[in-house]
Amino acid sequence: MTDIGNTSLLLALAAAIYSAVAYITGTRKRNPGVVASARRSLIAVFGLVSLAELVLLFALLTHNFRIEYVASYTNRDLSPAYLISALWAGNAGSLLFWAWLLSLFSLITVLQKRDIGRELVPYAASVAMITQVFFIFVILAVSNPFDTLTFTPADGRGLNPLLENPGMIIHPPSLLAGYVALTIPFAFAIAALVTGRLGDEWILTVRRWTLMAWLLLGVGNILGAWWAYVELGWGGYWAWDPVENAGLLPWLVATAFLHSMMMQRRRGMLKVWNMLLVILSFTLALFGTFITRSGIISSVHTFAESRLGPFFLVFISISLIGSLILLYYRSEELKGEAEMESLVSRESTFLFNNLLLVGAAFAIFLGTVFPMISEAVRGVKISVGSPFFNQVNGPIFLAILILTGICSLIGWRRASLRNLVRHFLLPVVLSVLLAVVLYITGVREGIALVAFPVCFFVLFTIIYEWIRGIRARHRMKGENYARAFWNLVAANRPRYGGYIVHISIILISIGVIGSSIYDSEKEASLLPGDSVNIKNYTLTFENMDHFQTASKMVVSATLSVQNRGKSIGTVVPEKYFHNTYEQPVTEVAIRSTPLEDLYVILIGWDQNGATSFKVLINPLVSWIWIGGWVFILGGLIAFWPERRKSAGRGEPVKE
Repeated sequence: MTDIGNTSLLLALAAAIYSAVAYITGTRKRNPGVVASARRSLIAVFGLVSLAELVLLFALLTHNFRIEYVASYTNRDLSPAYLISALWAGNAGSLLFWAWLLSLFSLITVLQKRDIGRELVPYAASVAMITQVFFIFVILAVSNPFDTLTFTPADGRGLNPLLENPGMIIHPPSLLAGYVALTIPFAFAIAALVTGRLGDEWILTVRRWTLMAWLLLGVGNILGAWWAYVELGWGGYWAWDPVENAGLLPWLVATAFLHSMMMQRRRGMLKVWNMLLVILSFTLALFGTFITRSGIISSVHTFAESRLGPFFLVFISISLIGSLILLYYRSEELKGEAEMESLVSRESTFLFNNLLLVGAAFAIFLGTVFPMISEAVRGVKISVGSPFFNQVNGPIFLAILILTGICSLIGWRRASLRNLVRHFLLPVVLSVLLAVVLYITGVREGIALVAFPVCFFVLFTIIYEWIRGIRARHRMKGENYARAFWNLVAANRPRYGGYIVHISIILISIGVIGSSIYDSEKEASLLPGDSVNIKNYTLTFENMDHFQTASKMVVSATLSVQNRGKSIGTVVPEKYFHNTYEQPVTEVAIRSTPLEDLYVILIGWDQNGATSFKVLINPLVSWIWIGGWVFILGGLIAFWPERRKSAGRGEPVKE
């Protein structure tokens, strides 16, 4: 079995090398036969890497513990779902999954029928295959999932207990797929630079690939936050961990690109900037893969130390420096077709939005790599904690929110004072009134008095713009309001899908603001019958229980809960002591409502029966997860194929 896996990867490596070279030589020499052979080789790469992936999956499902990877990440107690998730639980398996996804996306790229960007496909396919060569090489040379043991153990070590969570079945592959999908926009950007086809052609070609990557990364980040909240037992959902940051960085840059590409399509502006954003997003995707797999940082999200780091650093450096040299060479041909006419225009809000998004990404990147740099230069690792990221990025994200609201209503080119007053007067007045109401009702925190009205200002502008569109369709086409709403979204899915995404960001922001400002916590050591009070809640410790399963011992504590004196049930926090892992795993008890979460952690106990608990009240956290679902809805609507779209500036064509 391992021979089949290794042989298929060796053949895939050879096929990827041939495909990368043949696509370029065949296209340059105008030899259709060579180009056709390059295409067949790319298809063969997909088949061969798929075979290797299936071999590993079969080994996991059949408990082939002779294979070191299977013995390290599975055991006989795992359910089939977690056996499948072991595909990406370790370094070698996740790299093979990366290579398989890239082979799949490359296959779709060359087989997809297209009217736009056809001449770019051979060069883009060559770039994708060069990337594939790198990943297959490091799998074979450094991190091979088909390495075998000298003996066959009776059982495997099992999956890390922290990964035995439904979110981890989706979170890692979603992030990996987002990383990999950014290869395709990068490949087409390089193809455009190489061929000199620097108009809107490549932008139109990569739009949906970028949207898909952006959506997958967003879903992966939200699921990662949810997993951290329910599984890690510390009461939070985002700790600015280096691996969390690595997933956020390409998403921020891709967000900037999705906004600025509209300026290139509509006004012929920001051509160099768009190229740079695509290059950076791909580079940051590689950086995220490097951070997770190099072992250079310590994190619950990372894999063990490995020899992958130098290989990734070399490939990242070559990709970035080579791309920037090519961009510099073509910079004269990428001059904009128009200039900014006014600071009070949609173009300016898009530009400022881009600068803020990239500025936030730079600040996060700097805070993430600074400990590594300080250790390399001074021999001392200086950690950068959450206060730095919160203080730097809090104002930036608030400014981005404000620009989001302004952008919804402001016009292109130059906005008149009359239009500004007409469009913004009502949202501004409503937001100010909300701030006054919050103050009267007892809100005194300055951050809350600014941040909540800003969120609702953005929401008001979106609703106002949506109502304007619905009323216009009602007047012009005679549609009832429900049909006008439906047809308005269907007629311009990217725009209104984007509005829904903006609403999701508002909901997530409300959850973040509320849980950050108004959270409460208390620790208590209780004997059976004792109680602890926090805000409106009274928790009474009833009893402890413990039982043994085949793989772990479970210790649980039952507490009855009252809210304002009224019984609302019980909560049961737990600790798991797994047979194969030394560290216990905390299973928190969460009672969630739209207003707040009651979050209870079992800390420990002593021989006298005293049991320690940590109780937290996290306001508005539910709105983060609600916002996540709304984000998925908006992203899917924006991603869904359009009936018609603009090819350049004004020429409609079918997609």
